Amino acid sequence: MNIARKYVEGLKKAYYETGGEALWDEFEKIVHGAEQADLEKLRTLYPELPDSLLTLLEIVDGTYWREYAGEKIAFYFLGSDVEEYPYYLLSAKQMCRKTESDWLTDYVNREFDEVEVDEKIIDNAEKMRWLHFSDCMNNGGTSQLFIDFSPSPKGVKGQIVRFLHDPDELAVIAASFDEYLQMLMDSEYDFITEDILEE
Repeated sequence: MNIARKYVEGLKKAYYETGGEALWDEFEKIVHGAEQADLEKLRTLYPELPDSLLTLLEIVDGTYWREYAGEKIAFYFLGSDVEEYPYYLLSAKQMCRKTESDWLTDYVNREFDEVEVDEKIIDNAEKMRWLHFSDCMNNGGTSQLFIDFSPSPKGVKGQIVRFLHDPDELAVIAASFDEYLQMLMDSEYDFITEDILEE
């Protein structure tokens, strides 16, 4: 089975096991995959787009204030290496619109000694090619996730970068999107907890 479909099946189980059956059932009832035109545009912008991310978007076209059937949802769908901290999946349209923000430039260029930046990340912001695919539960203010198609010689193309705020940090948390999804499965979807679902 495709790792993305396996991931979604496991996520559903995690929601059920933490008392979130009704939340998941309502989510599953209204969501749909991305329009083909949006997927094609995303693939044009990022030819190296991982198949597993494409499959996720074919299942659900984003969970970050995304409107489905006249209802806007904000649904926890992803996590990171930050334990018990959920993230949203951006839609294909949002991923096409999102570009490297100016605030990342100084970090990537190592302008601040106090900001930790993984050596697998390039040190020239002008050469950055990052796909922003996820924002954390507080609307991305604390953490965001990117696929990095322009790594340093010590990194690998397609690695997953996590920005974390306060203290600010850019870290590579997986070598690929598939490895990232596997990491979340191996952690048993620890970002889905009863406390989180009650918020």
